[in-house]
Order: sequence, then structure tokens, then C-alpha cells
Amino acid sequence: MIKIYTASSCHSCKKAKEFFKKEEIPYQEKNILVSELNEAELRDILSKTENGTEDIISTRSKIIKENHTDIDSMTISELIAFIRKNPSVLKRPIMVDDSKIQVGYNPEEIRVFIPHEKRVAEWSCRKADCPTYNKCK
Repeated sequence: MIKIYTASSCHSCKKAKEFFKKEEIPYQEKNILVSELNEAELRDILSKTENGTEDIISTRSKIIKENHTDIDSMTISELIAFIRKNPSVLKRPIMVDDSKIQVGYNPEEIRVFIPHEKRVAEWSCRKADCPTYNKCK
């Protein structure tokens, strides 16, 4: 199951949810500003990043700037505690499944969450030569 970590005022989060609804891909949403992230969720997110905190934390965040917070000097436990206390430092949306993560809404990259079978059908079914084209979309 795909999990989307969102905030209600986030425009990119709304676009991501619209994409999943349009593609009829089930997802579970968690508003990070309403429901506290648990340690397991944060460890899962961090384990899937390519560049660690750089991928998921906004260094332009007011909390980080005002407090001169040095994320790089924190241990994993300190980092998790910091994020749990200050979830607004996370970039949004964060979308994860069993093996992938995507941070932010990118209309091309989000397609990795479309099931393989559906992507193959879309590639092989073109309007000009497919009588059921509208059903493939």
C-alpha cells in the first residue's frame, strides 16, 4: 500500500492525491501536522532515501533557520526526535511504498507508482491503433 505523508495546506500534496485517485491507485494518507509520525515510519522513510536527510528535510524551514539547527550533526535517534517534535521541517508530500520513495510532486516521476501491468498496457495501446484506447487510459 502506498502511504502519502501530507499537510492540508500543501498544493503539491493535493496534486499527488488527485493523481492517485485518477489512476485508481489505493493509498493511505497521513497528515503529518495532525497525526504524529512514529519512529518506525520515520526510519522507513529515511531508509528509502538516496541522500538521507537532504531528500526529506527542508533546510529553508523557519525552525531550522531560526534555531541554527545542524541536522548533519544529529544521531539518527536525535533526528527522529527532532522531526517528531517539528514535523513541518519535512518536505511534502512524501510518498512511499514497499520499495520506493518520492518527495514532492513531479508529474513524470510519480508514474513509478502506477502498477507495472497498467504501464505496459498504456505503452502498447496507442490511440491510432487501439479500439479500446479510452479504457487503457
